[in-house]
Amino acid sequence: MTPEQHSPDLGGSGETSPGLDRNNSYPPGRGGGLKGLGVRKGLIIVGGLVVVGVLLVGGGVVVATTPAGEQLRAKFKKTEEAKIVRIEPAYRSTITRTVSAPGMVEPRTKVEISAQVSARITALPFEEGEEVKAGDVVVRLDAEDLTARLEAAKARQKAQEARQRGSEADLAVALSDFGRKRELHDTGDISDSVYEQAENRYNQAVSAVEMAKADVEIARAQIIEAERDLANAIISSPIDGVITTLNAEVGELVVVGTLNNAGSIILEIADLSDMLLMARIDESNVAQVEAAQEATVFVNAYRNDPFRGVVERVGLERKRWEDGTYYYEAEVKLSDEAGRPLLSGLSATAEIDVQKLSDVLVVPSQAVLDRRVDELPRDTIDRAAGIVDKRKTFATVVYTITDNKAVADPVSIGPSDLAETVILAGIEDGQRVITGPFKTLVEMKDEDLVKDEAEKKAEDEAAGAEQAQAGAEGETTDAPDPGS
Repeated sequence: MTPEQHSPDLGGSGETSPGLDRNNSYPPGRGGGLKGLGVRKGLIIVGGLVVVGVLLVGGGVVVATTPAGEQLRAKFKKTEEAKIVRIEPAYRSTITRTVSAPGMVEPRTKVEISAQVSARITALPFEEGEEVKAGDVVVRLDAEDLTARLEAAKARQKAQEARQRGSEADLAVALSDFGRKRELHDTGDISDSVYEQAENRYNQAVSAVEMAKADVEIARAQIIEAERDLANAIISSPIDGVITTLNAEVGELVVVGTLNNAGSIILEIADLSDMLLMARIDESNVAQVEAAQEATVFVNAYRNDPFRGVVERVGLERKRWEDGTYYYEAEVKLSDEAGRPLLSGLSATAEIDVQKLSDVLVVPSQAVLDRRVDELPRDTIDRAAGIVDKRKTFATVVYTITDNKAVADPVSIGPSDLAETVILAGIEDGQRVITGPFKTLVEMKDEDLVKDEAEKKAEDEAAGAEQAQAGAEGETTDAPDPGS
């Protein structure tokens, strides 16, 4: 087949176009042919698209401005979903402001029993945890050496008394001789030196008698000391209480404490019927705590069942705790409750009532939030003149309900406890306030669409009842006729 037979017949015949050579090339200077045809087709297509676009835009404008268009647009527009919230009215109540103070439970009376003499333990009649009465023997020490010391002291006393009697006899002889020599000296029968020697012997005898008397007194004191040491071999309880600690065993040697070395603590006795909380009051709160204030004490061992207490004393000396903080110690008397024994050393926290406010407007503390002043609407700030300080970054607000929308109302707040906060100004008694959930409150903004969770629950229950009723009716309709 020849090349001419493969050339396109642009004019409708089988001949080759005069302006197109066999290699489909265009002569120089000519704009016709396939190239010119392609340009014309492109212009036609672009023009068609422009016309269609104009028609679509014009039609869209026409449709959008008609009622049907408005309905269509509303159908496809994403609607704002209402936030489900918990709503409560502001109410009047009595609120108590408290100061929290951790501490340790300790008995008011606690004694440490230690030995006053060095000896071995021969008996411990009571075990740890047993009750004792004042006067009960709690420790017996080996008294053999102590008895021997007492006998030796008595023997020394007898020896000193005998020495005293000998000194008194010597004094009598010296006194008689001195009297004779004085008479002879007065008559001039003896020299002065002989007289002076007699006088000196008499004075020495007087001194010897006085020394002998002192030695006798020393011996008597040693007997008293030995008798006391022997008595200390038997140790009795000074109070009614419970043995809380037992540090020694029978056969152990106990030693007496010195200035630099502590003595042996054999056991501890405490009166567990009179317990105190030694509370640590932060120095920033100590001015508010006074004697006779009531307190609620949460003991870790009875976490869900607090004790009542009364502040008895607030310390005057600042102390330092293990973590480096400073505090003042307060004694809180704990109530004695049967079936709930308090043990020495239990950890506890006291909530001390320092101020009581009656018949005040309150809201749940969770409902009170901080919002940036520059994020609040201008009319809200103007409406809350005197409550919002424009010089500050944040304002305190609560969210109320208006036309199913959240409205940030700036408020002035007073004291607060763990659950409620006093509202001094900003909202009225009975005004509906959004109180939760907390996560929703944190993200809440002015004009947010909201819905009461109680209403939502009622609607869901009604819808469920309707569905259940519709299902029951459907089953009745679909049931076969017994007579067919």
